Amino acid sequence: MTFKSTLKAALFSLLALGAGSGTANAQADAPLLSKVPPGTVLTIGDPETQKALELSGLDKELTFKVNWANISGGPQTSEAFRAKALDVGAVAEIPSIFANWNNLPVRNIAYSEHRDPITNPIYRFGIAPGVNAKSLADFRGKRIAFSPGQAQGTLVLRALRAAGLQKSDVTLIELPSTSDVYPKALASRQVDIAPLGGVNIRRYINQYGPEGASLLEHGLRDDPAHLYAPQWVLDDPAKAAALAEYVGLWARAIEWVNQNPEIWIKEYYVGQQGLSREDGEYLVHLEGEQIVPADWTEVKKRHQETINLLARELGYEPYSVEQIFDNRFEKLAAAALAKSQ
Repeated sequence: MTFKSTLKAALFSLLALGAGSGTANAQADAPLLSKVPPGTVLTIGDPETQKALELSGLDKELTFKVNWANISGGPQTSEAFRAKALDVGAVAEIPSIFANWNNLPVRNIAYSEHRDPITNPIYRFGIAPGVNAKSLADFRGKRIAFSPGQAQGTLVLRALRAAGLQKSDVTLIELPSTSDVYPKALASRQVDIAPLGGVNIRRYINQYGPEGASLLEHGLRDDPAHLYAPQWVLDDPAKAAALAEYVGLWARAIEWVNQNPEIWIKEYYVGQQGLSREDGEYLVHLEGEQIVPADWTEVKKRHQETINLLARELGYEPYSVEQIFDNRFEKLAAAALAKSQ
């Protein structure tokens, strides 16, 4: 199957997930309520923050009921939104962009990034054993794992642009970026290059390094993280007020994790995720320090560039970044951090 046909199939499947009203409507002018009304309930898909709130004791400050959902990642979160089974989720940069292209109106309500995104990127490019790729320019003529609609796929497009290459200069092999699909595809030489994240980086090089596998730093930003919610949730004054409270606690949970890496390794990575201590230490080092900017000006600028890149490369209509940021929430995370100092 050609890249063009597989991409068309992938995009068709995204469209088939459900119907809605297109991109998020113009932002409501209604201010957020100062207090969460009694009886308000939020269903939240944010397992990392759930654990951080529990470990830090910040969960005791919640003034509304939370139903925690063990849901993470763009595809699962968007599917739960469509089913009206989730009010807010935690994802990277790409899911909210594609949701609005695929008839699921959502908005970003919080944003975090790495203090040093180049030193602490989320992904490295894995290079298959025997493949010579020392720079992004060496991607020319290579087979590259590609996942449309996910952060890894966007990183591939950014890398090609940074190297002055076109999609036609490489062969994009569509593969899901879940679990260990990419490391296995590299090891079997199904692809020459693939973006790897998390413990897959460490495990890939430990297992296949002796056979000639290598890693390549891309030098690009890949660190945005968001909370996002469907427009119909944000249009509910009670739920919007609860989301405002949650954004503040979310920011404080991020800061708590920054300050308590040993507890986080023991209780989350080892205790909850079942990873080894070595894997946990690696992930803490990999991520570095997360920060919450007080202003979204630069955030939106980069987000608009991403929208434009994906629209151009994947055949979508570009739209304004203002359609998917709810500016009522812009200052809340940083303000909560400042107040807690």
